[in-house]
Amino acid sequence: MSEAIYTLEATVRSDKGTGASRRLRHDKQVPAIIYGADKEPQNLALSHNKVWLAQENEGFYSHILTLVIDGAKEEVILKDMQRHPWKNQVLHLDFQRVDAKHKLHTKVPVHFVGEEAAIKKGGVITHVANELEITCLPKNLPEFIEVNVADMEVGQTLHISEITLPAGVESVELTKGESHDNAVVTLHAPKGAAAADEDSEEAADAE
Repeated sequence: MSEAIYTLEATVRSDKGTGASRRLRHDKQVPAIIYGADKEPQNLALSHNKVWLAQENEGFYSHILTLVIDGAKEEVILKDMQRHPWKNQVLHLDFQRVDAKHKLHTKVPVHFVGEEAAIKKGGVITHVANELEITCLPKNLPEFIEVNVADMEVGQTLHISEITLPAGVESVELTKGESHDNAVVTLHAPKGAAAADEDSEEAADAE
């Protein structure tokens, strides 16, 4: 994907409040705020068309973005996006500045591979988690976490601790203790097959 998707022009805005934000949206702009890295927060405005194009790419939500604010570049990550409930409209964006020496705390999507091989074993795959909360230095931030399910057996569940994370990346949940080793994906038997197995066991017990 072109790196241009991850670069957005922004301008500093001095006007605040609901009325000001409404006027920006009417002018096809998105109100936003940037904060962090021990600097003062800044209110920004971005082109809605450029934002809408960018947000259609999955990497926009986990990639380090570049904001060109009145000509000066700032590296950021997207922390929050507010959308209109039914219109194709972004209402507000929250950006956090990136400091190369400090770890990020964010969520990245999970990509599952090898599903065809797993399904051939007669199971049904359920994605329990489609994103993982991680912490890492900006240079180690992955766009996604890949989980290979090809070797899973029917009835097996993979947990966070069984996922191979990229170098320098830690799971936030696992830092909280073993009780937070949540399930990520399950390969379970189809409902009909499970019922048939139970019937067979009951028949065997009766005999």
